[in-house]
Amino acid sequence: MDNVGGIAGRIFAIVAAPVSLLVEFGGGAELLFDGIKKHQVTLPCQPEPWHIRNLLKWIKQNLLKERPELFIQGDTVQPGILVLINDADWELMGELDYKLQDQHNVVFISTLHGG
Repeated sequence: MDNVGGIAGRIFAIVAAPVSLLVEFGGGAELLFDGIKKHQVTLPCQPEPWHIRNLLKWIKQNLLKERPELFIQGDTVQPGILVLINDADWELMGELDYKLQDQHNVVFISTLHGG
């Protein structure tokens, strides 16, 4: 068999490595997640890097147990949910487009209170 093209003839798939995160819920948001406040998660390999946008979809599919409308609105969190990445407001970090790194801590705190 002729090796015409060598490396150029091969297709390589670049895959992002798994990402381990501590995901926390507070201020009542934990009630939507079976009352569990802290979740140590490992996000699987995927073709593109993990961003908060992807994390929210993953959370909805894998952790959220009830009433998704109280946590998710479209492709973001509901207004009134504070998001912190390593103790910094996500608004300073690029919000949905922030690229997650291994061992990051992501916190979701509900500031909404029923009466």
